[in-house]
Amino acid sequence: MTSSTLQPAISVLPSKKTPIILSVIAVIVFLCFGLLGNSESAHFQLNSAGDAFTLPELVFPGKASNIVIGVLLLGIAAYSWMQRTKGQLMATWIVAIAAILFVLSFLIWVVSGADISTISLASLLAGAVVLAVPLVFGSLSGVLCERAGVVNIAIEGQLLGGAFTAALVSSLTKNAFLGLIAAGIAGALVSLVLALFSIKYVVNQIIVGVVLNVLVSGITGFLFTTVMQQDPELYNSPVHLPVIDIPLLSAIPVIGPILFKQSVIGYLMYLAVFIVWFGLFKTKWGLRVRAVGEHPKAADTLGIKVNRTRFFNVTLGGIVAGIGGSFFTLVAIDSFTKEISGGRGFIALAAVIFGRWNPIGAFLAALLFGFADNLQVILTIIGTPVPSQFMAMMPYLVTIFAVAGLVGRSRGPAAAGEPYVKE
Repeated sequence: MTSSTLQPAISVLPSKKTPIILSVIAVIVFLCFGLLGNSESAHFQLNSAGDAFTLPELVFPGKASNIVIGVLLLGIAAYSWMQRTKGQLMATWIVAIAAILFVLSFLIWVVSGADISTISLASLLAGAVVLAVPLVFGSLSGVLCERAGVVNIAIEGQLLGGAFTAALVSSLTKNAFLGLIAAGIAGALVSLVLALFSIKYVVNQIIVGVVLNVLVSGITGFLFTTVMQQDPELYNSPVHLPVIDIPLLSAIPVIGPILFKQSVIGYLMYLAVFIVWFGLFKTKWGLRVRAVGEHPKAADTLGIKVNRTRFFNVTLGGIVAGIGGSFFTLVAIDSFTKEISGGRGFIALAAVIFGRWNPIGAFLAALLFGFADNLQVILTIIGTPVPSQFMAMMPYLVTIFAVAGLVGRSRGPAAAGEPYVKE
């Protein structure tokens, strides 16, 4: 059994939905954003405060720019239909380019018609990365679990448990790093329950995950009301992790704040993505994990402890998700509140699917959802003609499009969701 045989399967054909979605997007951009769009220009700043040097502002004439982008998208849509007709594979990067063009067109359309026709692209991207941090950790947890054959629906509960425990421990000890460690332990405990029932007692993994989400939500909500609210100063005043600003590098426009001006959890995010990717695809341990997720019986025949491997991966995934949950209370917000995770565990699960069960793909998908989340906040502030209700739906609409098959068919590990009972 070689490493290549266990790589994620790639469809021979793009999904039937792909040409249809690309065609609809192209028509919307050409007609609505272009011909019927605003003629005013949209301005995008590339600098933020403290940058080492100044980059020129990008200016796009609203209607003209979107007509050009619409023509390009129509060409991509036509190409996707041709590839589908010929039975040939369409490169994923072409779909990625189409997605980038659509986002650019949408930004030009809303900014050119806004009360303030200037937006900081640097702040938009930096904020997107910040909002994506818990999504990245949650998606890495999902990848670790599903690669071993366990569907982790409990990511939401792991994030929530990590956020609550981090706030409580950090408040009691006045030490943010102890809160961070406690969050990982809390995520591991939630995962141990998932592993115990789904692996040892062969309970349906989906049901166990849903029940765990409800259970953690109920427990944290109860303790928040009965403990934290009784004495917020003692129990719900977590010490925050500092933002580490790397001199010189953090002053590079656009990429500086993204890569070199992050909290400890932000830097851990980049490290975790690399470690999980390297571990899964470049080590013997990763080969065994993928073997367990693809064909557990064959892996067992080769001497791999299937259920032990699954227990380990699920627990490790819980630690990762718990650390991601600590971001809410140790970095983003001053205190814990009920349902602070806000359904991001389910968006992280969508990132796992959209990223084709690959750590790097899941990371990029999480960044996309973070971008959509931050975009709706910024565009609401500058006063766009788009209704605020639509802007609030944007992150979830992106999630729906992502899992609807925009990038073509993909499948997860063959044994994901299937318990293994040794005969």
